[in-house]
Amino acid sequence: MEIRTLREKDAEEVSALIAATLRTTNSKDYSAEYIENEVKALQPQNILERAGWTHFYVFCEDGKIVGCGAIGPFWGKTDESSLFTIFVLPEYQGQGIGRKIIETLEEDEYFLRAKRIEIPASITAVPFYRKMGYDYKCGVTTPDAEGLLRLEKFR
Repeated sequence: MEIRTLREKDAEEVSALIAATLRTTNSKDYSAEYIENEVKALQPQNILERAGWTHFYVFCEDGKIVGCGAIGPFWGKTDESSLFTIFVLPEYQGQGIGRKIIETLEEDEYFLRAKRIEIPASITAVPFYRKMGYDYKCGVTTPDAEGLLRLEKFR
C-alpha cells in the first residue's frame, strides 16, 4: 500500500471516494438528505481547502485511492488535535485500511505534539474508533446537532 500526502490532482478522486462511502456505508445510520448535504460539503474544492490546514493523507492500492484521512490542530491549539475525513471505499472496508489510516495519523506531528485528540465521528464509525482507543468526550453517547459524536483520546 502506498501512503502519501494528498496532491491537488487527487481531490476529485477523494471526493468521489467520500461520496461512495457516505452513500453506501453511512446510509444505514443517516437520512439520504443528510448524506447528500455531506457529499455537497466535501467536493474537490473543499478537500483542497481542508488539505491547506491539515496533513491530509491518501492510501492507494495499485494506483487507486482506497482511503483517506487527515489530522490538524483543534481550533488552532498546539496541545490538541483533531482527526478528520477518514474514509475507506466500501469494497475495501474490513481489510485493515482504516486501522492503517489511524496508525498513520497517530504518527503525524500533529498527533505527537497533542495531549488530547478529538474525532468528530459519524454514528457508523463509532465502534471502529472505540476499538482504536477513542472514547466518548464527556461521556456523551448521543449525536450532536451536526449528527456526530465527539470522541477523544488522551496521550
